[in-house]
Amino acid sequence: MFAYALAIALTGSPISQEPAPFLSPMFGSHMVLQRNRPNTFWGWAPAGQKVSVTIGDRSWSTTAKDGKWSIKFNPPPVGGPYEVDVDGSDHVKLDDVLVGDVWICSGQSNMEFGVGNLANAKDEINAADHPTMRLFVVKDVASIVPLPLVTGTWSVCSPTTITQGMWNGFSAVGYFFGRELNDHLKIPIGLVQTSWGGTPAEAWTSEPSLRPLKDFDKNLDLIDAQATSKAPVDQKLIHNQNAPTELYNGMIAPVAPIAIKGAIWYQGESNVGRAEQYQRLLPTMIDDWRKTWHEGNFPFMIVQIANYSTRHPDPIDDPWADLRESQALTVQHVRNTGLAVTIDIGEEKDIHPKDKVDVGRRLALAALHVAYGENVVYSGPVYRYVRRDNGQLIVSFSHTDGGLKATDLTKNFQIAGDDNKFYWADAKIENDTVVLSSPNVPRPTKARYAWDADPVAGLYNGANLPAVPFRTK
Repeated sequence: MFAYALAIALTGSPISQEPAPFLSPMFGSHMVLQRNRPNTFWGWAPAGQKVSVTIGDRSWSTTAKDGKWSIKFNPPPVGGPYEVDVDGSDHVKLDDVLVGDVWICSGQSNMEFGVGNLANAKDEINAADHPTMRLFVVKDVASIVPLPLVTGTWSVCSPTTITQGMWNGFSAVGYFFGRELNDHLKIPIGLVQTSWGGTPAEAWTSEPSLRPLKDFDKNLDLIDAQATSKAPVDQKLIHNQNAPTELYNGMIAPVAPIAIKGAIWYQGESNVGRAEQYQRLLPTMIDDWRKTWHEGNFPFMIVQIANYSTRHPDPIDDPWADLRESQALTVQHVRNTGLAVTIDIGEEKDIHPKDKVDVGRRLALAALHVAYGENVVYSGPVYRYVRRDNGQLIVSFSHTDGGLKATDLTKNFQIAGDDNKFYWADAKIENDTVVLSSPNVPRPTKARYAWDADPVAGLYNGANLPAVPFRTK
């Protein structure tokens, strides 16, 4: 099984006889090593072969066992460039290696969306000269078994390399996120893009973590049966990027345990209609990745899916709103996570909105708070509680930095009584609260905000960050 998986990873062909490489392709010239924590290099060598990693006057060594080796070492100080020598059954010299922070950039098409798709793509590409930002794009591979290798190389961020990616260039969201951190922190930033359009979260989660959910047992049993069958190896690969575990196997397992600072995640559209399941699935996936990386509860930033599709004239229950709620609840209940709200920058007729600059900036603000502990305004208004007062609902918010403000509060909020029939509410801002009322609901008990696939969402704080869509219980 190992030889089969390795061959696919190297060439895309299950019948290739390519030998295993001395050093994993995750490591190369122009890469970024993660600062302030041990890094691990790994590769393949004959059993008993001594292998060493040398940086400057420091060296670490090990002996290969069962054909594989790995070395854990502490990186040199932030900055560089450094030369790294890896010696053993082969010799590999890595040039222009920097030390800074490494972030995984994953998800579906809105993460895969390359800079070449931007409305002002030419200007952004020409300005993409950031020598201390480094890029790695993981080739799309779906597999029924965990693969040991990825296909990809590290490159210096430049107008030439930023155009190289799976969909018309490197991830625009990843790039703008990394650019914000690079400019603000003044340290090297490494970005590893591993994303595939149209894929559900379960495809990015390992089988051992999915099994306890019970939601995907039938699919997992089929995958197990094919993986262990006696059919020729070239008939075992499902190559279905939407199947449970297959992208974890092909695009996450072979990346780990490269040392990282954290991850950004833009996905959810393919799980719309299954919000209750997603509310369990996304925390499971985050925990799964944290176990895979052995980095503890590393920071995990989530993009809440944008407004899109039909704007309904009357209040309705909407599966897009349900999915956004699942993402927000994940951030409330899972440690070391952050949310970038995009409910105001989507496009009615395009599921791939062109504004990725604000997405990257909002992700970076969340990361500066969660991952770096900086005292920055990183979130728009968040629902705290609601109280009834003389036929009105008074909704209180946190994260009102600079005060609540609105571009337009018409058809933003809905209220209902005990009959759960919602009507548009009249809304007015009073300090850190919004007061809601409607002549159709004399005794309101529940409220919703931005509750539609493509809602009106006009509530902001003083930092111009949008309020998180919500519903009261």
